[in-house]
Amino acid sequence: MRVMVDNPGAADEMLGVMNKADAIEAARERELDLVLVAGKSDPPVCKIVSYDKYRYMKEKKLKEQKKAASNGQELKELKMSYKIGTHDYDVRRKAAIKFLEQGNKVKFSMLFRGREVVHADVGKGVMLKMAESLEEIGIIDSQPRVLGRQMIMMISPKPVK
Repeated sequence: MRVMVDNPGAADEMLGVMNKADAIEAARERELDLVLVAGKSDPPVCKIVSYDKYRYMKEKKLKEQKKAASNGQELKELKMSYKIGTHDYDVRRKAAIKFLEQGNKVKFSMLFRGREVVHADVGKGVMLKMAESLEEIGIIDSQPRVLGRQMIMMISPKPVK
């Protein structure tokens, strides 16, 4: 197997190709661990490194990759009621504008309690009014729809030109 030694702050040092017993002995001399890095290559590549540090760096790299893959776009939820007041409506609208300007998607949800589900048409009107007021900065991903006792609408930011 090909063996390398991790040098903090510098390039890895190549020890060369050696058998398994010699590689383990070299790791013990340095009081470190022998970690298989590329098992499918010919010969397999191992690295003499502190396993805790190696695992930490690997997890850190995975988190950075996930963060880059998500494009920084999050889903923000704003809850409303079908009998929302004008001030509360304006507060939700300003929050939605802030979220959309940051590049996040906004999910509007409305929970109907008890017999309130009879007023789903009023709730849909409130949702559509909100979508209309956000027309210049957002587009509707999904129209308002009732799922059980909840009505949901999704708005995403308009693409930047």
